[in-house]
Amino acid sequence: MKKDDISVTLENGVLTISAEMKSEQDEKEGERVVRQERRYGKYVRSLRLGTQIDERKSAQYKDGVLQLTLPKPRK
Repeated sequence: MKKDDISVTLENGVLTISAEMKSEQDEKEGERVVRQERRYGKYVRSLRLGTQIDERKSAQYKDGVLQLTLPKPRK
């Protein structure tokens, strides 16, 4: 997936990660198409983190790995 295809939101203690994938592939022999594949998919995951999470979040995406840092608020 590409970085632009991923959305991360945190509202009312619920973290939601969603992504949409689109892929098209053609296999040709000369000018003739012998196989054509189209894949589409949408993924959504939601996690309840509670209200003890500081809503300032940090996200990094590198080499296909999404890393989120969600600190607890200081007391």
